[in-house]
Amino acid sequence: MQKKPRFSPQARTAARQRVLQALYQWQLTGLNIELVFQQFLEDQNMDKVDKAYFEMLLLSIPIKVNQLDSAFSPFLDRSLAQLDPIELAILRIGCYELKYCKDIPFKVVINEAVELAKRFGGEKSHKYINSILDKLHNTRD
Repeated sequence: MQKKPRFSPQARTAARQRVLQALYQWQLTGLNIELVFQQFLEDQNMDKVDKAYFEMLLLSIPIKVNQLDSAFSPFLDRSLAQLDPIELAILRIGCYELKYCKDIPFKVVINEAVELAKRFGGEKSHKYINSILDKLHNTRD
């Protein structure tokens, strides 16, 4: 019998969506990530969000941003500065989950990133995100 997860997959998906929005705001404004975090808790509907996962991702990704960017940069066909800010945020989320969330299957990480790109990115963003994260996964130890 399969073990039931300790969290709701839908709440995790909602957390990733909020993290994407918050990282996008952080990237564009340069605000302190703690301030962005507080704004989201106060201003956004977080009822169906895995708040602990939202907090962990949002506060951890900026700390490791240089390592994350360095991990996926070799697979890009353009510079980080030329990436769409949504694509950059999605890649950072996916890269973080691949590197540091070992309990999440890589197929789930990549699928969630692709779904974010379909919903929030440009027309072909999802294919680009899939390609980069797949290459990154295939180089993991």
